[in-house]
Amino acid sequence: MDTADILGLVERIRSNINRVMVGKDAAVNLLLIALLSRGHVLLEDVPGIGKTTLVNALAKSLDCSFARIQFTPDVMPSDITGISVYNMKTLEFEFHPGPIFHQILLADEINRTSPKTQSSLLEIMQEQQVTVDGVTYASPKPFMVLATQNPIEHAGTFPLPDAQLDRFCLSIHMGYPSPEEEVNILVRNEQQNGGLDIRPIISSADILMLQDCAASITCADLIKKYISAFAQTSRKHPDLLMGISPRASIHLMNAAKALAMMEGRNYVIPQDVKRLILPVLSHRIVLRSDAGSSRRTAETILGEMLKSIPVPK
Repeated sequence: MDTADILGLVERIRSNINRVMVGKDAAVNLLLIALLSRGHVLLEDVPGIGKTTLVNALAKSLDCSFARIQFTPDVMPSDITGISVYNMKTLEFEFHPGPIFHQILLADEINRTSPKTQSSLLEIMQEQQVTVDGVTYASPKPFMVLATQNPIEHAGTFPLPDAQLDRFCLSIHMGYPSPEEEVNILVRNEQQNGGLDIRPIISSADILMLQDCAASITCADLIKKYISAFAQTSRKHPDLLMGISPRASIHLMNAAKALAMMEGRNYVIPQDVKRLILPVLSHRIVLRSDAGSSRRTAETILGEMLKSIPVPK
């Protein structure tokens, strides 16, 4: 697949999503980067911003199976992974797969369910497989988890553990629309009667091909050393309780490859890495308790690291 074909497919997906999303170009681009780099996405923002609409727009643009799980405290792991049921006719157990076996999975309000249920996603998000009753089943391809949560409301919620946060390639914060964008949203809502008029415009085979193309993008040793410098600096930072993991470095490299491909290049440049530092690493940063009292944030610390770490030439 040549560069023109790649850019054409990416633009078709972007344009299809933007038919219902207003002023969210940055969020849409990050979503596409995660898709092309085989990553998962955590969308964090207040209610009503359009998190679920964005996910639905992506899912409807792809010719892939889609499932939505509305997480509540009473959702059990078997409600997600599936369950083995005894068949009285065959005298054997039959596995009934859960929604986790769909290609695009929306985990809506993931922090409203118990840690036991949250952990049912850990295996498939990292190893592309699910183990139920001692039997391992492969995940569909492509496979992507898109989870939403409200970072402000804490009543009745269960914060995601660090191990699960680390499995998300990107975190996306959408933000409020501008006055002009909000008027545009109201106009579109009237025209579409509140519905999403979107049809699939790209197949599963095309997505897998794009993912393979992104994986083949060249990342020079200097760029890899630049990525490693962020990990090494974070592990020695006095304000951080825990440094960036090797998994995070891999996610950063893969996301930078996808961004380079979307920019029409077959190689990664330092600016690709710099543009993705915040969305890839901010949700993984764990500050010490005394650092929080000084009003330092993950974004502040990452910004300082961006300025202090030399950029390769």
